[in-house]
Amino acid sequence: MIQQIAFNLTARERGFHLITAEVLNALPQLPSTGLFHLFLQHTSAGLTINENADPDVRTDFESIFNALVPENLPYLVHTIEGPDDMPAHIKSSLVGVSIQIPISNGQLNLGTWQGIYLCEFRNQGGPRKVVATIYS
Repeated sequence: MIQQIAFNLTARERGFHLITAEVLNALPQLPSTGLFHLFLQHTSAGLTINENADPDVRTDFESIFNALVPENLPYLVHTIEGPDDMPAHIKSSLVGVSIQIPISNGQLNLGTWQGIYLCEFRNQGGPRKVVATIYS
């Protein structure tokens, strides 16, 4: 069986944000085994799985990504939506917009220190639309 749920994530400022609890709160009861897929319907944010304990990890991610793809690069052409927009598109492509997690014993089978991140690459991204698909 396949279930699909669309919902919005709360608007967040630029940065890397743990959203595991918000995602779980939007889901129905999970099957005992299966596969969970989460897709972000945007081109200037991303999804990833990483460290869920130390907030310094999220700060370091933001620093590294801003160093990799800084704003105001003189050769960027797509600048009409502001200096954070094209870098946000590039960062989104680097991270990706979907994740998959196995479902075991009715729970997302994340590792001990893993959490789901929304990577918000715009200064003011607004609410973000996601589609969760549960395969059982």
